[in-house]
Amino acid sequence: MDITEVARSIALSEGGFVDDPSDPGGPTNRGITLGTLRRLHLDVTGDGRADLADLRALTLEQAADVFLRDYFHRPRLDRLPEILQASVFDMQVNSGAQAVVILQKLLNRMGFACAVDGIVGPQTAQAAQLAAQAAPAHLADAYGITRRNFYYALADARPALRKFARRQDGGKGGWITRAESFVAPRYHLTLAQHRERTAPWA
Repeated sequence: MDITEVARSIALSEGGFVDDPSDPGGPTNRGITLGTLRRLHLDVTGDGRADLADLRALTLEQAADVFLRDYFHRPRLDRLPEILQASVFDMQVNSGAQAVVILQKLLNRMGFACAVDGIVGPQTAQAAQLAAQAAPAHLADAYGITRRNFYYALADARPALRKFARRQDGGKGGWITRAESFVAPRYHLTLAQHRERTAPWA
């Protein structure tokens, strides 16, 4: 797996500039929020500031570099088994430390104890490696399914976010298709199952 290509793929999937009032992240380009841009002091335009103009000017390659540095290497996702890295990386970009939190909860449910703190320390890294050895054909799917469930639960609790989990025509929203892109097709929900899961939102 080429993690640099994964970073570029994530940046591509995030799309261009969006300023959606219901998105808690605020204005976003290639998955980079204005808050992240300012926190990292990314002065793309060279005017000495990190503002909305810089966010609009952010290129695909710059976004991919940020993802690789700040969402993969900095949180030490490279300590995880390779079969998990791409999905956890994608989730880290999408939801921050929740990516690791849901992994840690999964590992504990599987019997591989680790603290649930959103940090990939030695304990979490070891638990993930042991889980990968015990269930090499299932761990990535289990994580993707757990991630999908997280998105549904988030939309259950916050109606304004439901449009990210369910399209206007009732089909799967971007969050769900994104999670399932890291899950074997046999574990994808059918459209009927998805509609049944989201029926209470009507």
